Amino acid sequence: MTARTTHLDDAVRGTLRSLGAAAKRGLGEPALAELVQVRASQLNHCAFCLDMHLALAREHGVSERQLDLLDAWEEAGDVFSERERAALALTEAVTVLTDGFVPDAVHEQAAKHFDEPRLAHLIALISVINTWNRLMVSRRIPAGSAKW
Repeated sequence: MTARTTHLDDAVRGTLRSLGAAAKRGLGEPALAELVQVRASQLNHCAFCLDMHLALAREHGVSERQLDLLDAWEEAGDVFSERERAALALTEAVTVLTDGFVPDAVHEQAAKHFDEPRLAHLIALISVINTWNRLMVSRRIPAGSAKW
């Protein structure tokens, strides 16, 4: 299939950017925000978002070891903190929604590590990256594309 290089609607793009920025600010942890966005993008097979968020993760100090093991975070031992593991579990549960809901145990674990406002921002961030992933994948926007 041919890659689409046309821009997204300005209003849609601007709204998603604003929502994502607000969620990141509310979470207050840029490195964790990037880990979450990379993980969701891995699950959704979004090369465009992976390319972007891997670079941002490095800029925010996420280690190469964490990035290398992110796809196997559950088996990575102490490479990820309990807080990061809770955020990654929530990311997977929200992204995949296999049973149609986020399991109580996953939500409860995240709630132990994030107060209510930060948990709400984390869930918003996960939702926004999933929306971006679906837009980019469905429109066949390639990694590194300047026009999206």
